[in-house]
Amino acid sequence: MEKLLEMITEELLTHLVLESVNSEDPIEVRNVPKPWMLLGSGNYAAVLCHPQYDKYAVKIYAPGRPGLTEEVEVYRRLGAHPAYSELYHAGPDFLVIKRLRGVTFYDCMKRGIPITDQAIRDIDEALKYAISRGLHPHDVHAKNVMVEDGRGLIVDVSDFLKQEDCTMWDDFKKAYTRLYRPISSLWLFPVPRSVLEAVRKGYRLWRRRKS
Repeated sequence: MEKLLEMITEELLTHLVLESVNSEDPIEVRNVPKPWMLLGSGNYAAVLCHPQYDKYAVKIYAPGRPGLTEEVEVYRRLGAHPAYSELYHAGPDFLVIKRLRGVTFYDCMKRGIPITDQAIRDIDEALKYAISRGLHPHDVHAKNVMVEDGRGLIVDVSDFLKQEDCTMWDDFKKAYTRLYRPISSLWLFPVPRSVLEAVRKGYRLWRRRKS
């Protein structure tokens, strides 16, 4: 771990370029130093890994984006659970966590990979567990949950301290039950990214109008 932390400080943080262009949009990753690999990015941070330490993921918060302190507290409350990552180290603007391997529900739809009923049940169980630990699951959607060997994982817990209600997961399950499962049982096909993005943006607009 000491060597990894040294590489994060001297290599990754020195050369990685993250930009927060619009507070309502995901951050933009401008430069990733080799041999680091970008695993993904979201509204607050980018997640990367080093090939020599591929059991770990490094989550780096973009300048001006909040949430690191809150995420540390979320991991403290969650402890060890098979559907969640674990926190190994917290720096001033980064976290070192257990790397979860799998495919996000979003990428499953994009690539034509089946989303299993078991994965849905796993996510439900994991969210109930989080509630039992005094958390309030928030922002659980197709880009923040994964399938690995048919089992469900929750990738992003950074908003689990928010108190307002969030229906994203319930809305996704309705779409899964009423649309995805009936169609995929007959014909499982890749959905173009343009279609998925149109649905995502339409859903976000619908939520704003509803609220």
